[in-house]
Amino acid sequence: MASALHSHLLLSKQYGRAFSVINSQIHTSCGLASKDHYKVLVLGGGSGGIAMAARMKRKVGAENVAIVEPSEMHYYQPIWTLVGAGAKRIASSGRSTASVIPSGVKWVKSKVAELDPDNNTVRTDSGKKISYDYLIVALGLQLHFEKIKGLPEAFEHPKIGSNYSLQTVEKTWNALRNFKEGNALFTFPNTPVKCAGAPQKIMYLSDAFLRKTGKRSKANIIYNTSLPVLFGVKKYADALWEIVKKRDLNVNLRSNLIEVRADKQEAVFENLDKPGETKVLEYEMIHVTPPMGPPAVLKGSSLDDAGGWLDVNKDNLQHKKYANVFGIGDCTNLPTSKTAAAVAAQSAVLDRTVSRILKKQIPDKAYNGYTSCPLVTSYNTVILAEFDYDGQPLETFPVDQSKESRIMYFMKADVMPHLYWHGLLKGIWGGPGPYRTIMHLGMK
Repeated sequence: MASALHSHLLLSKQYGRAFSVINSQIHTSCGLASKDHYKVLVLGGGSGGIAMAARMKRKVGAENVAIVEPSEMHYYQPIWTLVGAGAKRIASSGRSTASVIPSGVKWVKSKVAELDPDNNTVRTDSGKKISYDYLIVALGLQLHFEKIKGLPEAFEHPKIGSNYSLQTVEKTWNALRNFKEGNALFTFPNTPVKCAGAPQKIMYLSDAFLRKTGKRSKANIIYNTSLPVLFGVKKYADALWEIVKKRDLNVNLRSNLIEVRADKQEAVFENLDKPGETKVLEYEMIHVTPPMGPPAVLKGSSLDDAGGWLDVNKDNLQHKKYANVFGIGDCTNLPTSKTAAAVAAQSAVLDRTVSRILKKQIPDKAYNGYTSCPLVTSYNTVILAEFDYDGQPLETFPVDQSKESRIMYFMKADVMPHLYWHGLLKGIWGGPGPYRTIMHLGMK
């Protein structure tokens, strides 16, 4: 009881400090032009940023919301798995940023250069300072190909690709369709990644393509992952192991890519369980999943945790130190898989959290860590993994989703993109929670 009272008083003190700072900014001169101050400032124009800008527009009015994003184009990245396998075209994944930013919301076309939450300001790379009442950080994560020796320059050679970047995803398809004979390598790095299932999805698709084209007997398919497991949730991992055995795929756990010698078509892996031990493999094709990390602007700021990620409360997505700062998506330290599905569920919770804060009330809705990974296992089947913070399945449909399904593939390839563009980015799709309740007759 005493502990709960202490936590409540601490939260109240945080909110009081935030409201005090906000009021002082509104009613005193801070040396900034009015157009450089917004009630809600959103950093990042990815899925989380656009979704929250749309939701905040409805809360406080478009003229009171701004979004900082340098990119001219916005991409639906989950579809790149299918682009890398030749099943979708890259053009279908992109739309102009101008077309997805909610109408009336101010677009600041710059990079975030500095965060100053003590003074409720942000500085852009053009030197412009913007102040805010509330800040939503949705900066995503950064790819670090350069942390693998020989990259990114190896992408100038054929036979190597990565579904994780616009510049390299079509190189995956070129490597796959030009495969002749030898090793086909697929990697998973020793860092957090977005969509942790994607590195093996392309392996299953490559296996299917090589079978379809009569080349499978000439291919030795190898998946080297730094993880100690094939997948983090046992129910789905067990199903995937069955597929691996049935299709004669080779999986090596705790094996991390450290170098690519593109001129020799060689890849070097370290054994994470035996420091200093390395192994060199020749390849006919290789798909690289790059190491990833938090945005540089977050690292070393007063908003990050020890790992450089945005330090937020895992239940309400509010920053642990600054009560008027919130986070969503890949840039946060939320202990769940970094996916667009997770962003959708988080957006609904964060919408409620901000609504309560605007009314000077304590947040009352908790995010359960819901995330989803449509594990593409062929050109017409998917295992739809859905789970929570505890790694427990949290399935929407009243069927065993660990079974390969053609319907789930249709959802991945055609339904989910529609939900993304017309639901999530419009701020009206907050994940399948309500439908799950209906599907399971209120029992789940």
